[in-house]
Amino acid sequence: MNGRPPSKVLLTGGHPNGGVASFAEALRCGFAELGLAAEVISPAKIPARLGEVRDPGVLKILSTTAVFAAPLARRAICMAHGVPCAAHQGWTRTLAILASYRMANACRGVQLVEVSEYSALHLRAIFGLRVDAVIRNPVHPLFMEAMPEDGAKREAITYVGRLHCAKNVDRLLPAIRDVLDENPGLRAWIVGDGPMRPELERIHHGDERIAFTGALTPVEVRERLRRTRVFVSGNPAEPFGIAYLEALSQGCAVVMPASGGGLEIAPERIGTGIQLFSASVERTEVAAALRNALQAAPLPPLPLTAYSARSVAEAYLSLDSRFNAQGRLDAEDGR
Repeated sequence: MNGRPPSKVLLTGGHPNGGVASFAEALRCGFAELGLAAEVISPAKIPARLGEVRDPGVLKILSTTAVFAAPLARRAICMAHGVPCAAHQGWTRTLAILASYRMANACRGVQLVEVSEYSALHLRAIFGLRVDAVIRNPVHPLFMEAMPEDGAKREAITYVGRLHCAKNVDRLLPAIRDVLDENPGLRAWIVGDGPMRPELERIHHGDERIAFTGALTPVEVRERLRRTRVFVSGNPAEPFGIAYLEALSQGCAVVMPASGGGLEIAPERIGTGIQLFSASVERTEVAAALRNALQAAPLPPLPLTAYSARSVAEAYLSLDSRFNAQGRLDAEDGR
């Protein structure tokens, strides 16, 4: 590698409606703001783009199954979007993900990046992997816009995310109902979709205070958050938590487990704008945290400058530049 800035950035996405696809598209926009050509492709397209994959002038940012292309790549950054979990992903997929990360570690000129110190710690301490850097994910530009001064009524406890067993929504809802019973006029919005939705709707269908909205567009999510008093999440192993950032940016209080990458977002707000409950997600503890959040004085929206697509793209270019500079020094020492 010659250490020059890349001529182009090639990113790989995931499922069109998934978080990896959103990450890749946001990062593409960030590179575009910096005047750098960037393109998002499916991992399945890599064989047809081997020329660019092998080109040291093109920076590759590889996610999910594309990480298996690391041995073919020159000048690549492989993304670990969290810690694989056999309980939720199955052993076959978990072992495949770990194998791809270990492959990235073994390839010269390839770096492995995590989205939080929490996730990086697990990869290093439990799986013995080398994590070269932590770069947090960008947020959608919509959440960077200034809040309107219309004084919209905040009337809800809101969850946003997949309705999957890992998210523990089934354990959050009894505590939410307890708090709704104590606060007439308050409601709950469960935003998202997933395999647990039919069961959750069956159990709570008779409670008109709880609405299952299904998946919403980013604009619709933002509008719900602007009318939300408390955002709640129940995954103790959340790798980072873009939804926490989105909620804090819209002036919501946040209730979350005392575990996961989300603790790194705004530690100065823990105990005020952020209330914690234990990783056991026990009903009385969740309800107590919700009550504390409802009673706490509101805080101003959290600034998101460090999480803009442009700032995150700059972090990737800085990492690439440092790595290339070190590579040149190593090459010179070996002469």
